[in-house]
Amino acid sequence: MTTEQLYAELNHVDHSRAKRLKYANLILSQPELIPVLLNILFMVDDKISCKAAWVFEFICSENLETIIPHLDQFTENIHSVHLDPAVRPVAKVCEYLTKAYYSNYQNIFQNTLTSTHKERIIEACFDWMINDEKIAPKAYSMNTLYFLGQEFEWIHPELAVILERDFQMQSSGFKARARHILKKIKQS
Repeated sequence: MTTEQLYAELNHVDHSRAKRLKYANLILSQPELIPVLLNILFMVDDKISCKAAWVFEFICSENLETIIPHLDQFTENIHSVHLDPAVRPVAKVCEYLTKAYYSNYQNIFQNTLTSTHKERIIEACFDWMINDEKIAPKAYSMNTLYFLGQEFEWIHPELAVILERDFQMQSSGFKARARHILKKIKQS
């Protein structure tokens, strides 16, 4: 399938779980399409990029290991994603990656997620925390930064400052997540 063909197929993706899962399974059955999907995802000014992001998130939720050969491409470009419907799934994938990396169970991400990958994720997550993003990317970023703060000592104090500063101005969802993360930071 060419980029043009996949791009055309992504027009059929909508918010329904069934459609996102259908196209995620299509890509999973043809893993050579993952770089093509990522190329479309990183056409950041195109609305179809959001649909590519939804499918990519589903791919990662179904089989996170499929991202491993594409970690460089993913982390090099996440900072450029800016359309709200694309930021949320990209932030979610960052959370998936860090949860896997910091898992108590031995897994492949502990050998493949490099410090460069982690630094790019940190930068993107802090940007999503301080920019005018919706609650979901901020919530995923909080969790991601909390995990990464276990390794990078400077993250927890910076994250705590942002959470405390923004606490009063944010939604009840943000406040609940922030309270949870702040409690975990204080306990560590």
